[in-house]
Amino acid sequence: MPQPPGLNDAEQRLWAAFPTGATVVLGDDRPAGPLPERMVRAEIITQLLLGAGDSRPGSVAAVRLRGAYVIGRLDVSGGTVEHELLLSHCRLVEEPDFSNAETRQLRLNNCRMPGFDGGGLRADGFLSMSGSKIDGEVRLQRGQISGGLRLNGTTITATAPEKWALSGGSLVVDVGAFVRNATITGGVRLVGSRMSGGLFMEGTTLVNTGRIALDGQNMVVEDTAEFSNGFTALGTVRLRSARFNGILSFSRSRLDSTDPERMALHASHMQADELLLWPVERIKGRVSLSYSRISQILDNPSVWPDELYLNGMTYETLRGAEFKDRLSWVSRDPEFHLQPYEQLAAWYHGIGHDDLARKVQLAKLRARRRRLHPVAKGWNHVLDWTVGYGYRPWLAFAWFAALLALGTTVFSIEEPRPVKPGNELPAFHALIYTLDLLIPLDTFGQQLSYDAVSWTRWVAYALVTTGWVLATALIAGTARVLRPASGAN
Repeated sequence: MPQPPGLNDAEQRLWAAFPTGATVVLGDDRPAGPLPERMVRAEIITQLLLGAGDSRPGSVAAVRLRGAYVIGRLDVSGGTVEHELLLSHCRLVEEPDFSNAETRQLRLNNCRMPGFDGGGLRADGFLSMSGSKIDGEVRLQRGQISGGLRLNGTTITATAPEKWALSGGSLVVDVGAFVRNATITGGVRLVGSRMSGGLFMEGTTLVNTGRIALDGQNMVVEDTAEFSNGFTALGTVRLRSARFNGILSFSRSRLDSTDPERMALHASHMQADELLLWPVERIKGRVSLSYSRISQILDNPSVWPDELYLNGMTYETLRGAEFKDRLSWVSRDPEFHLQPYEQLAAWYHGIGHDDLARKVQLAKLRARRRRLHPVAKGWNHVLDWTVGYGYRPWLAFAWFAALLALGTTVFSIEEPRPVKPGNELPAFHALIYTLDLLIPLDTFGQQLSYDAVSWTRWVAYALVTTGWVLATALIAGTARVLRPASGAN
């Protein structure tokens, strides 16, 4: 097709270069200003993309333009684009519209534009806006990008607080989504998206103060999700019900909800093969991993926030913290729950540390005690002091030995008198008499044969009472240990 009339010099050069895909350079590496020699109408680019230009055998036709000032709206919405588009260091006055279009490879690198509409875009190749400055929203919801998404070094700024800077709900990206060293103000929405080649956001800063910085609910990421190596989220990172078939990394990142009452990381009901939660500083805001299933967790006590929700979370391996730190880890939920303690105890038991598993169970019961009414709390203190809730039965024997020594000493100094004087009575023995008082049964016949006198009578009463308490506590504690834990509190 011959060149249409009315083309300016820059447009004539572009039309002539299209059949061979040659790059038309109109300026330097800075986004173009409104100079006449750089102006290209968006409708001319649209016509070429939609097949108005000629092709040449042996060459691949394409629109490749550098340093242009594009006026008008580049609109191929709903169309089929058979040619590659490469715009480099260009200024687009109006937002390009590729919604519901079928395209080849699209590159708008180091450009400046007031937004990008790619809702429903189906790209047979990659979509790149690396290095561009976008003063508006990038909409990619329901898009399908087979060659990968590249937003490396891109700056996106939403025009209003209630709008998403990058909206990619139900977006499907093959090969991988690379959003490295970008600055995105206004939040990123990737709800229900699928990243088949991984999601890489190293060095990127997301700013949405007091709101959601990244919404990745129900997102599926194959391979690796890298929110690491300088990644910063000023706002909530929400990954509820997301699935990561690989590593989810927050290594050397920064998570700050900007509001202590908000979630810094909301990752409940999530699935991941491995979670690396090791930011460069303590997480500012709440963190929820409730009801998540994670094969391996690597974290560090220095980064845990004050409020950490772990109820219902299951895991296979823990790394990065000592035993005493793990006890603190499971106790940071403002509400008491049995499950985090049970899960931690099961893990220690599974790796052969039964002693540590018992200590976790003991810590669980002590934490639960703080929420009981006064009477129950008092009895729980008795169980703890005497038998360690059944997890330290040797305490009962230690108490028993101490009381036995006390009683033997007391009744050796002040011997009880016979109940019925006569020769049929067994010979008095202070140790055996004390045993009879402590054991809640008249085992040796000394208790019924002799009666303590004077002040030692009160010692005898105390030994009988203590014996019953020890026996009851030992039975109750043992029954507690042997009985399966029940309840969801």
